Amino acid sequence: MAAVDTALRGPSIEASSTVRLAAEATAADVMAEIFDRRDTREKFIPVTREAIMERLTRPHSWPGQDGAEARRFFRYLDYWRQQTYAARLLELESDYEPFNPDSDLVVSRTFTPEERLRKRERLVANMTKLLEQANYTRIDTDRIELILTSDSHYGLDLHVDLSAFDELQIFYRGASKRTENRPDLRKLYLKQAEIEVPIFQRLCVVFKLKPDDVRIREVMVERGCNRKEAEKIVKRLRRMLPPQIKSDYIYLKLFKNMPRSDIEMVFPNTRVRFRMFDKIRLGVTAGSGLGMGVFGTVGKIVVASNPIALAGAMLGLCGIAFRQATSFLNQRNRYMMTMAQNLYFHALADNRGVTTLLANRAAEEDIKEEMLLYNAMAKERVTRTDLGDIDRAIEQYLLNTFNVSVNFDLEDALGRLLADGVVTEKDGVFQTLAPAAAAQHIDVKWDKYLDELPDQTRNEGIEFDQDASEAVT
Repeated sequence: MAAVDTALRGPSIEASSTVRLAAEATAADVMAEIFDRRDTREKFIPVTREAIMERLTRPHSWPGQDGAEARRFFRYLDYWRQQTYAARLLELESDYEPFNPDSDLVVSRTFTPEERLRKRERLVANMTKLLEQANYTRIDTDRIELILTSDSHYGLDLHVDLSAFDELQIFYRGASKRTENRPDLRKLYLKQAEIEVPIFQRLCVVFKLKPDDVRIREVMVERGCNRKEAEKIVKRLRRMLPPQIKSDYIYLKLFKNMPRSDIEMVFPNTRVRFRMFDKIRLGVTAGSGLGMGVFGTVGKIVVASNPIALAGAMLGLCGIAFRQATSFLNQRNRYMMTMAQNLYFHALADNRGVTTLLANRAAEEDIKEEMLLYNAMAKERVTRTDLGDIDRAIEQYLLNTFNVSVNFDLEDALGRLLADGVVTEKDGVFQTLAPAAAAQHIDVKWDKYLDELPDQTRNEGIEFDQDASEAVT
């Protein structure tokens, strides 16, 4: 918006207002798309896999001994799916290690800039796939700024500079609204009013800061200044960052029940600014207090007959000025404390812990989908034209059994069952292995797994001897 306002400052105020209203309308459209959808169902199935397995394998659900065999197959399939994600997690952790800010491992391998870039691109791509498998939704990069707000759920005024990031990805799962009671300004805060607060039930943020040199060159172009001035600007902007935050690292953050109005809290370069109400309140109290102090001091100076009285009057004025400055600082510190306390209760995991948690969640989501789909396809002849009916039947089953409304991801689950050979397709007709045969099929895949284990090691980086490198240094 600042760039747009600068570009339109010449022609007219009306043109600038038109652009601003268009941007606000776009932000409103994005929020409506996320929080006010007609179909608010999520792909996420909010039921444990144990509960689904228990319901699907009850004796009356399967003829003869197939109920016990189906349970055995589901357990095999569960462990098999966990193992496939464990392999993906190993590769993900290998790519993340050079960018992990929490690593406690000895650095024994160096990477060229080109190799680091490839690992970074691979890391971001695999994280995106993992989040999608865990039924998270990605917010497009060009829409991130539109979901940020100037008013905070906790009464803070927050601002974040998105241009500081070299990599920025935001994913959410579960966009909903909750009703809260807050004091109503229109009723002089004597009564409360109900308001709807947009909430992201789960929010994942992946970010990497731009190197100082890159940001300095950008500031030189943006502001038309020389390098020395740009260095001062970048240094001032990054002064608020903790010293351990570096551009070499990639940060992964996972949060729960995050109000949409507080997304700015999750960034390391968030600035807490005074709200208009606080500016007026502090300005009035500070101005009146300092004004009265100056008036009284001037009167004392006029009638002062000795240096001690004059020094006392000046000291009193300095005390008033110090007290007013302290009020500003105390209010800012209260803001920072409020932000830190509330962010603490929203945090779920950081960095490598995020990858482990998401891999477990993605595997669990997959096995729940696969059990539900297998249960529907193993009991009758299914053609590709029947898939729509099966999808709706599964959604109705979840609603009737667990009272949850879900947008079942049939194609994703079917693709995995086909890839594992549990289901095959010929001429548009699907053949599904019976429970006992399906369990045996997974058993055979387990036996072959180690023999066919792919080598994930890539010819990237150069190993070096730690003692030798220290001796040279």
